[in-house]
Amino acid sequence: MAADRTASAPTTLTQATGATRGTVGESTLRPDGTLKVTGEFAYSSDLWHEDMLWGFTLRSPYAHAAIRSIDTAGALAVPGVYAVMTHDDLPAGTHYGLEIHDQPVLAKDRVRFHGEPVAIVAADHPETARRAAARIVVEYEELPLVVDEATATAPDAPLLHPGRRDHHASHVPHPNIVHRQPIRRGDVAAARARADVVVRRDYEVGMQDQAFLGPESGLAVPAEDGGVDLYIATQWLHVDRDQLAPVLGLPADKVRLTLSGVGGAFGAREDLSMQAHACLLALRTGKPVKIVYNRYESFFGHVHRHPAKLTYEHGASRDGTLLYVQCRIVLDGGAYASSSPAVVGNAASLSIGPYVVENVDVEAIALYSNNPPCGAMRGFGAVQACFAYEAQMDAVAAELGLDPVEFRQRNAMSQGATMPTGQLVDSPAPVAELLRRVKALPMPPERAWEAAGGPVDVRALPGGLSNTTHGEAVVRGVGYAVGIKNVGFSEGFDDYSTARIRLEVIGGEPVALVHTAMAEVGQGGVTVHAQIARTELGVDRVTLHPADTRVGSAGSTSASRQTYMTGGAVKHACEAVRAEVLRRGRERFGAAHPAWAEPGRLRLADGKVVTDGGEVIGDLAGILGDGAIDLEREFRHRPTEPFDLRTGQGFGHVQYSFCAHRAVVEVDTELGLVKVVELAAAQDVGKAINPLSVVGQIHGGSTQGLGLAVMEEIVVSRDGARVRNPSFTDYLIPTILDTPAMPVEVLELADDHAPYGLRGVGEAPTLSSTPAVVAAIRAATGLPLRRVPVRPEHLTGT
Repeated sequence: MAADRTASAPTTLTQATGATRGTVGESTLRPDGTLKVTGEFAYSSDLWHEDMLWGFTLRSPYAHAAIRSIDTAGALAVPGVYAVMTHDDLPAGTHYGLEIHDQPVLAKDRVRFHGEPVAIVAADHPETARRAAARIVVEYEELPLVVDEATATAPDAPLLHPGRRDHHASHVPHPNIVHRQPIRRGDVAAARARADVVVRRDYEVGMQDQAFLGPESGLAVPAEDGGVDLYIATQWLHVDRDQLAPVLGLPADKVRLTLSGVGGAFGAREDLSMQAHACLLALRTGKPVKIVYNRYESFFGHVHRHPAKLTYEHGASRDGTLLYVQCRIVLDGGAYASSSPAVVGNAASLSIGPYVVENVDVEAIALYSNNPPCGAMRGFGAVQACFAYEAQMDAVAAELGLDPVEFRQRNAMSQGATMPTGQLVDSPAPVAELLRRVKALPMPPERAWEAAGGPVDVRALPGGLSNTTHGEAVVRGVGYAVGIKNVGFSEGFDDYSTARIRLEVIGGEPVALVHTAMAEVGQGGVTVHAQIARTELGVDRVTLHPADTRVGSAGSTSASRQTYMTGGAVKHACEAVRAEVLRRGRERFGAAHPAWAEPGRLRLADGKVVTDGGEVIGDLAGILGDGAIDLEREFRHRPTEPFDLRTGQGFGHVQYSFCAHRAVVEVDTELGLVKVVELAAAQDVGKAINPLSVVGQIHGGSTQGLGLAVMEEIVVSRDGARVRNPSFTDYLIPTILDTPAMPVEVLELADDHAPYGLRGVGEAPTLSSTPAVVAAIRAATGLPLRRVPVRPEHLTGT
């Protein structure tokens, strides 16, 4: 096990000396960081091509309606329009999807959500394309809506996907249920009979948007070989290609994707948005076609976090031991499946939290509905569950008269514990220690105006920037939470990543070229891969090849997996290159030094071959000469297996990550305004490859969880299932003024199964930050607050 390493955020950030180079374990600045903050970075929306056209999508104004007719004559008559396409114009496949191919490229007989694509237009100017789309006449007939579990499973409920054929269909009790996953362990009824305290409550989580700042955009260029080259902001180049090829009627090798600059993702770029539309228009017109969504379109163009309704019952003995947990989780997947089956698996398997509970009865389902499609978002099913189970832990602790942190620590899992799925936790699980550390951190200073006898700076108060209060009704609260998140793809998915490493001498200096298909969406692979190459190959100069489909798949930049998986692939490929260097060196110089016969004693450092005693016995320039070593390798984590569809038992996840938070808030109880004063975190990362980036990920995830706690929600009308706030005017996200101080404690407890012992970082802080903030608001106000986001009216009762 690696030595424990702790750093506060300021200390960690100070370690960055300004260097853009570094090896594993050093804080390294991003090579694209300066370009991004100065506005010089090229995002996908900046793409340009000579003689290109602009694409635009016509979307449905209804959430559920039959399409009776589509008349495109008016659009085709607009000067500058090159093509108009509907479902009837598709050349090949008509549907796509991540797990279930249930989503039409363009709606045919009916639309199933507000904003569904119905037709696409290509024109010589974006405004021309928009004006032409407005002249397309679509005759709709509205149909009954499915908006919740009651309307989805009613005897006369409209079937949103009648006759669906997929491997999930036989395991669900109703066609409008996408997937169902129970978890059964122990005897809940017997445990309930022994319990001294039973707490049963309902919870609700609103629909959160990923709210990335770079809208969906890309450029499709028809190629001379009949194929198409797509330059795109995405999270998974190869899965995009594999969905596109059947739709375009092309073999996969004629659909070539190159990653363009990505302005954030957080799960929303896992699904296709404008990719198929741009390619179809490019192939139809024979010209490059660019599509850039505006912000309004973006809210309709990607999936969101599943809203959830959760019912939890916890039973405990008087000594503070959890005896059982029973829960039911209902996730609204919206009109199409996207990744709902996997989200259900996560929600169910992680529904109890990082606690030891012998008796468990869980059911998680996802629905089809006419609400906006939902899929991947940072935390992926575990966020919704964490809000509920952490509220329950506070409630049970209160019933027992125990400190909420102590109660959690009494029941906290550690290495060797068994998950409700029967899986052994075989790597460090320092849950009690994480809680101890956040609780031990110094508290932020008390309110300055109280110490001074009057207001000092109203900007420090809830709503203070609007001069709404002078602190008359402001109270402080403190709350704690901890969460558990899986890392990597689960349930038997063949999770692998590929890396190609080329090592050669240029200008007398060894240079490594790293080529992967990893989508850099802000997670920091652009530093991590170079750090690994420098560490393994002992070279200073490392270049990253643009990510594209000319190399094997790197999988999705999601599930906190890229440093583990593609970092592991880079390490594996570098090891193969190093072995080849030593083999060639042995062939050429083996007689000159006996150490060449013992490759296990040799390493590469500063462009030299060095013994474990530090003796230089060769250099890369002499070994490689004018040649190069160019090798590609795949990396896989240990295999997982699907959860049993009756009991939920199985080795479903490769790794778990843990994060704990302490939130300090101040609430104006008269105005219903909340200010998060501090959001402290402690997280085990296994090994911090780039400590600077690790702290940044924890800060980012914590802020996104704060947003869900107090402001972020897509509001959907029940009467028409229409999105009411598709703009950053009405959909609020935390700004720098909402983001509090965030001290961070970083632990490095190695996972022996992972490269360098590392553990995925980016998602875990999103789980526990939300319930910690809400727990602090409860402590300040005494209100139950069982729904997020918490709104002013929830605090004032008006």
